[in-house]
Amino acid sequence: MIRALTARRIATAAAYGGGGITALGGLTFGLLVVEAKLAKRIIQATPNGDPPAADRVYGPSLPGRPISFVMMGDSTAAGIGVLDPGETPAALLATGLSAIAARPVRLTTVARSGSRSEVLPDQVTEALRAGPDIVVIMIGANDVTARVSPADSVRHLDDAVRRLRDIGSEVVVGTCPDLGSVKPVMQPLRWVAQRASRQLAAAQTIAVVERGGRSVSLGDLLGGEFAAEPHEMFSADRYHPSARGYAAAAAALLPSMAAALELEPEEALEQARPAARRGEGVLPVYLAAAEAAEEPGTEVSATRVAGRELGPRGRWATLLRRRQLTQKTGPGDPAPATPGAT
Repeated sequence: MIRALTARRIATAAAYGGGGITALGGLTFGLLVVEAKLAKRIIQATPNGDPPAADRVYGPSLPGRPISFVMMGDSTAAGIGVLDPGETPAALLATGLSAIAARPVRLTTVARSGSRSEVLPDQVTEALRAGPDIVVIMIGANDVTARVSPADSVRHLDDAVRRLRDIGSEVVVGTCPDLGSVKPVMQPLRWVAQRASRQLAAAQTIAVVERGGRSVSLGDLLGGEFAAEPHEMFSADRYHPSARGYAAAAAALLPSMAAALELEPEEALEQARPAARRGEGVLPVYLAAAEAAEEPGTEVSATRVAGRELGPRGRWATLLRRRQLTQKTGPGDPAPATPGAT
């Protein structure tokens, strides 16, 4: 409940111009600064360079008009950490979406390494040139490490989703990852990073759903699962995901992309109904956002109850733990390549 109320306060501050709250509170700032500098030095010791270029048409031999898919956000969205273009999250999502839709998918990547939420207005302007049918945004980690006000971060995301929805584009946001999972980060900085990451992720969810987008929690995908196999899930810099890590993130995002474009097969539609046994259901959006921040791959989207979008505690939202819609592979295996990608 505390995280839910905190997320609502951050989202409210973003909407009305307040400063929000800071994640550090009264903790010893000097110690955290020293630890942060040490972690940064370790991370930067093995730089990855520029991400591989993955923009192309996937499934060009398939019939129909290509679906325009734009990837926005930071280095994780761009695919820093892998060398093969087909292993970037954007390429994996484009491949999977083409297979599900049985149509070509034209990928445009405007994500840039090092981006904070403040660059989203420029990325949206660039994205609009592609006439996107669907946009995926992965943002937030650099806001946390730079101690940007959560309200400021959410305000930029809110505006980006609004502009994209205004032109009819579907929007899926992979919320801020759990930075407490990064190996060079030590305690108590790890605890602070985790707390700040999840607070921002929950606040992002509220803003995204309020604007008609869908959010997908990436926190524990970069936390519990990554922490269990750090050498498999992280790249050489021990900060960005490896090919397996990106495949796990893509597997979490792809079902929500398919749902947004109404491409779910019948069996997936049945599975997508909220099930109480899985901890799913319809909740006020701020409560759904807090739940999602704790569970990997959880989608939050707007819904209606008795024909009404709003209840006594705000907008209604559906909390779903979607299953992967595509091939049956191992949890870290990338989606199979669509033949004929150019």
